[in-house]
Amino acid sequence: MAFAIRNLSVLAYANGFTLWHYKAGGDTLETCAKPDFLADASDMLAEGDMLMLTATDGCRIVSIAPSGDGVVVTNPLA
Repeated sequence: MAFAIRNLSVLAYANGFTLWHYKAGGDTLETCAKPDFLADASDMLAEGDMLMLTATDGCRIVSIAPSGDGVVVTNPLA
């Protein structure tokens, strides 16, 4: 399954920091960790933001880091 912008929501925002939630539908944590998975939301996500990620095989709180093509989640499988 591909990234769906409708499944991304803001939970809190303050001082340039945003806490997000993404419901991955049928995707696994490994799928969500791919470098280009969040590409469609790269204009909304900022370095240092945190993302609560809910996938079929569990959930994680991850941070957002820049990449050459936009943003990526860091350490989603730890």
